[in-house]
Amino acid sequence: MSAEFTDRYKHKIKTAAEIAEIVGSFPRRKKVIMCHGVFDVVHPGHLRHLGFAKSKAKILIASLTADRHIAKGVYRPHVPEQLRALNLAAFEMVDYVVIDQNDKPLDNLLAIQPDFFAKGYEYTAQGLPPKTQEELDTVQSYGGEVIFTPGDIVYSSSRLIDLEAPQIPMEKLLTLMGQEDFGFDDLSSTLSSMAGQKVHVIGDTIVDSYTETSLIGGQTKTPTISVSYQGRRDYIGGAAIVAKHLAAAGAEVTFSTVLGYDEYKDFVIADQEASGIRLKPIIDPTRPTTNKNAIVAGGYRLLKIDTLDNSSISDDIRVRLVKQIKATKEGAVVFSDFRHGIFNRRTIPSLTEAIRPDLFKVADSQVASRWGNITEFKGFDLITPNEREARFSIADQDSGIRPLASRIYDEAECRTLILKLGDRGVLTCRNADHEALDSFFVVDSFADRVEDAVGAGDALLAYATLAMMTRGSAPIATILGSFAAAIECEQDGNIPVTPADVLKKISAVERRAKFES
Repeated sequence: MSAEFTDRYKHKIKTAAEIAEIVGSFPRRKKVIMCHGVFDVVHPGHLRHLGFAKSKAKILIASLTADRHIAKGVYRPHVPEQLRALNLAAFEMVDYVVIDQNDKPLDNLLAIQPDFFAKGYEYTAQGLPPKTQEELDTVQSYGGEVIFTPGDIVYSSSRLIDLEAPQIPMEKLLTLMGQEDFGFDDLSSTLSSMAGQKVHVIGDTIVDSYTETSLIGGQTKTPTISVSYQGRRDYIGGAAIVAKHLAAAGAEVTFSTVLGYDEYKDFVIADQEASGIRLKPIIDPTRPTTNKNAIVAGGYRLLKIDTLDNSSISDDIRVRLVKQIKATKEGAVVFSDFRHGIFNRRTIPSLTEAIRPDLFKVADSQVASRWGNITEFKGFDLITPNEREARFSIADQDSGIRPLASRIYDEAECRTLILKLGDRGVLTCRNADHEALDSFFVVDSFADRVEDAVGAGDALLAYATLAMMTRGSAPIATILGSFAAAIECEQDGNIPVTPADVLKKISAVERRAKFES
């Protein structure tokens, strides 16, 4: 959605009070008719409905339900309210558009007092539903009239969306950028300003191993698969890869972690030092360095062998971590929690209290194979759970995404929540007034292909953190984090994303936005 398009039609989008002042009080010489709906997907039935309504009055007002009141599906609406409003405003027959901040149009009907309120004919099929009866009573209370448009063409937005959700990532992105008044140059300049930011990461290190094999066959006497060993690759994972993403983005990184007294310790230390990370390891000879070894045959994972100790760190180690956190000279602290001993109910309060109040605080709790709760990290500036982790934290597997995000935001008492939705992108909640127009926004995924989604959340965490430190803008941080996550998805393995990679993505998206090849 270009700025030119937005500027051309946004003058039609008004509040109920503004429209009431424009059209004057009831009764009036120029008749006014109002329609109300979700308009998530505008289909021929909507056009028929709007066209019939326009034929009955001089002024047509299209009222649409605000995002937060749409509960027809977990991920609805697919089209954000501002974009839905612009879609309606672009129709010549529509004179004004209002985004209704209430769950019913009753207050706006009383405020505007249209001469006519148009309803679809389907609402009369089996008697008036209770909500329609409420609307009828409201309109009749001031002398208005409800009319029902013909039902010869009836479409269901929900059924159309169920067939295939709208794919409009670019339109959503450009609408958000237009509302927040920044462009692609601002994304690039933010990326450039990340260099030199200082971050202290605290969390569980994981060494991810892939043992490559080829299938020989099965035993005849027992159900045993036989494979031939081909080789093994070890990669840095867990909080250590978060530190590497931050370093690759240009940050000066300090990393506090707990390692065992084994060969993996040496591997981690050498890797982190090679990445320019200031490592502050605490060696615990009573536990191993966490290793997760996937046995792979022909591209399929046959088995995963984990060497780990998920019991809580000792009080001595906890005290040492607290001292390291208190000594932080960096501008931000990132808690990267994989629930392998460092973070739990016993340790989180004291580790959190050790953070200086003036530091930017970030938390991410990944619970792919463990139990964790992102809401235990209270009062952080940024948290980045995925949908599964969020639902697990508050035992909610049924709510829509916006109510879910609202609850997580409130219970964690955070300043910004980026809720990761996998291939659906992310939803960001940035203030506690969940009724406000700008409380939520969505950025779709910009991954052109998915080679390997592992590590996408780590890349998002790193770039969103640095962008927030640099610009303090949740939309810019979300977009840059989403672009970094998309890049991670497009490559095989959890490889740190560089600013050059993100600049290429910004340029590619900008060309698509301008319809350039």
